[in-house]
Amino acid sequence: MCSSDLATGEVTHHAPRVPLMYHLALKMLLGDRAKYVMLVGGLTFATMLMTQQSAVFCGLLTWTTSHMRNMRAKLWVVDRKVEQANELKALRDTDVNRVRSTPGVAWAVPLYITIQSAKLADGNFKPILLVGLDNTTLVGRPPIILQGRLEDVRLPNAIVLDELGIKRLSVGRAKPLGLGDTFELNDKEARIVAICRADRHFFGYPYAYSTYTQALQFAPKQRKMLSLVLAEPAAGWTLAQAVASIEAETGMKAYTEEELFWSTIWWYFRNTGIPIAFMSIIILGFIVGTTISGQTFYAFVHENLRHLGALKAMGASNALLARMLLVQSLTVGFLGYGIGALLVTGFGRAVLARGEPPFMMPWQLPAGTFVLVMAICCFSALLGIRKVWKVEPAIVFRG
Repeated sequence: MCSSDLATGEVTHHAPRVPLMYHLALKMLLGDRAKYVMLVGGLTFATMLMTQQSAVFCGLLTWTTSHMRNMRAKLWVVDRKVEQANELKALRDTDVNRVRSTPGVAWAVPLYITIQSAKLADGNFKPILLVGLDNTTLVGRPPIILQGRLEDVRLPNAIVLDELGIKRLSVGRAKPLGLGDTFELNDKEARIVAICRADRHFFGYPYAYSTYTQALQFAPKQRKMLSLVLAEPAAGWTLAQAVASIEAETGMKAYTEEELFWSTIWWYFRNTGIPIAFMSIIILGFIVGTTISGQTFYAFVHENLRHLGALKAMGASNALLARMLLVQSLTVGFLGYGIGALLVTGFGRAVLARGEPPFMMPWQLPAGTFVLVMAICCFSALLGIRKVWKVEPAIVFRG
């Protein structure tokens, strides 16, 4: 802004008011509708791609550790070579008593896990994950019983089937399976006494629970039938002390629940291409967002150089113009992030109701995406700021 003193004839410059300049910056941004929509759309797409793929990846990792939530125990004792929960090596039946007699162990129970074939009404077969629980304590039981009584699993040929199993094994039937219905499990009759809710397994197998003794009758005979031992530390013993005692006394590998969880996660990181596949898509989303936002914002600044030069001529400093560009960039960043996060949340609700694909969105994911989107916006603003700082106020007087 400038004014003249009539007595002296001198012209004085007054710095523009800062709030007014920010308002002007937003009007300039909204005035170019095409670039405004492109900026918001590019950041929305980047937010969706990064957040959605991260949430699906986290959901997939939770499927790899479903055993820990569906068969809860503080200590998991397995063969020395076992590195993750989904690949178990059979133990001897006497290993249960060896763990029970170890100092620092309050109790220990056997657990049998195997994949068996369930016959459908149309003659096809579906694999299910059969879990044999300790006959007396039923340690390792399903977390939530929806219908029936868990105690009835001690009845002959009894099975507790999860919701996915009910859906899978009802194919070809006039009505879905329910309490009291039977199906063939490895050519033997199994009767459903309860329906439970269990977390999805990584390979998509439904969970079916029975007693340890009944599970051995369903499964074909092998020399070693024990899959693992679930245990609890004695009073006064920490988990770490109990683990060390079991490993020293038995020569087997003992995991706490948290240790087995992370050992399973890192096993999939080391031995599968899943992390690389998802990370490449997340990085692609960041690159696409940066490219679209950077190019569009640079073009927006280039087309408004005359206006920015006029503001310089009226006394606006480079620092003020830089802040104006940051306001413009962060405004579209907040809008793009908000719309993208809202769409991902809607997607998550839809897939969780359906049960697949896997989806898990802890607060760290949207928070991390927000930081990345703001970094994209700051980078885009920086490209424009470098251009503006080189602008001479005289540009406004050129043809």
